[in-house]
Amino acid sequence: MSSNLDALYRRVIMDHYKKPRNRGVLEDGSHTINMNNPTCGDRIQLTFKVENGVVEDAKFEGEGCSISMSSASMMTQAIKGKNVEDALKLSKIFSDMIQGKDFDDDIDLGDIEALQGVSKFPARIKCATLAWKAMEKGLKEDEQE
Repeated sequence: MSSNLDALYRRVIMDHYKKPRNRGVLEDGSHTINMNNPTCGDRIQLTFKVENGVVEDAKFEGEGCSISMSSASMMTQAIKGKNVEDALKLSKIFSDMIQGKDFDDDIDLGDIEALQGVSKFPARIKCATLAWKAMEKGLKEDEQE
C-alpha cells in the first residue's frame, strides 16, 4: 500500500473515531448486545432494530481504541438498510479482509476499506472485529427469537 493511501486511510479512521456515526442507544423494540475485548479493554454496546428482515437502525456505545470505535461507526453505517443476510455476508467479507485473506472485492466497502491495513497487526484484529462480532451475534439471536 502506498504511503499516500496509508495516510488517507488513517484520516478516515480518525474521522470516524473523532466524529462517530450512529453513536447512542436505540429504544423501542431494539436488540442489545454487549461485548468486550479483555486483552485491550475495548467494550461495545450495540443496539439495532430489525423489521421484516431488514436492519432498520443501528447504534453503538462503548469505549476503546481508535480502531475499535471507528470500526463500530463504519459497521453501523454499512448495515443500516441491509437485509440480515447481506449484513452477515458483509461481516464475512470484513472478517476475511481484516485477516489478510482473499475477499470478494466486487462489493463497495466504502470507508470500511480503510481498516484493511489492520491485517498487518495481528494484535489489533480483535479491536477491529469487536463490533462486527457483536452484530453477528445479535442478528443470529434476533433470528432465533
